[in-house]
Amino acid sequence: MHPFIEGEFAKKFLTGDTYASQGTRIGFFTRLMPSLSFYSRLFGGPLRWLCAKAAKGKCDDSAWVHASVWVSDLMERIGCPIEVQGMNAIEEVDGPCLFVANHMSTLETFMLPGMIRPRRPVTFVVKKSLTTMPLFGPVMRSRDPIVLGRSNPREDLTAVLEGGLERLNKGISIIVFPQSTRALNFDQRHFNTIGIKLARKAGVPLIPLALKTDAWGQGRKIKELGPVKPGMPVRYNFARPVHIQGQGKEEHAAICRHIAEHLENWQRLDGVNTRAV
Repeated sequence: MHPFIEGEFAKKFLTGDTYASQGTRIGFFTRLMPSLSFYSRLFGGPLRWLCAKAAKGKCDDSAWVHASVWVSDLMERIGCPIEVQGMNAIEEVDGPCLFVANHMSTLETFMLPGMIRPRRPVTFVVKKSLTTMPLFGPVMRSRDPIVLGRSNPREDLTAVLEGGLERLNKGISIIVFPQSTRALNFDQRHFNTIGIKLARKAGVPLIPLALKTDAWGQGRKIKELGPVKPGMPVRYNFARPVHIQGQGKEEHAAICRHIAEHLENWQRLDGVNTRAV
């Protein structure tokens, strides 16, 4: 049994190794003004609900999962089908692990808890601004994330290694996005080895994760409020766990290949939400 609330809703991604959206009808207002439709539902629904929980000190794991799945449901309702592959890898390792992924949009931050937390405890490595945002800041702080200032790389590395070890020793897995910023394309030169360093130091495996989430694009003025593109699929692919040997150079290269190959294939199939640029 998975101890999460709101009945069947929070079991959305407990479907074995894969998940694929079923067809849904898109309403007239959503077809006419998709971004306005999505954001009005987002702020009036899961964000409002979760922030109210956080304000009362009740933003626990079950609430986090419920809100995460709710956001996924909203994406499907505006016509963005979701496809997830390789979820068995989440349960394949004994004990905590690291999930190392490319970073494309705000969407993966919302969606991943609904996939991973029903299977194992997890938190994020996040930039400090996410913990100080109005409304959502208390939600993120309640998740006990590892917080990076992004102004001093040496201090950030120390924060990840020390904070990561502390959480991994408590049995909490960690999601890390080694890119310096969100990007539509994958550039290995900007994909650092911070996940490799922490996994090697802690002696835990890595699970590579490729994702394509540009259906929720980046905004020009506010990155979190970009245009939403109905019809564009949202895709995730978890690879088998990787155990670090030596300095981890081969493992880092394998993670980069996993992400680059999947993203290239998905972009060929689905295109790119160029309005996000």
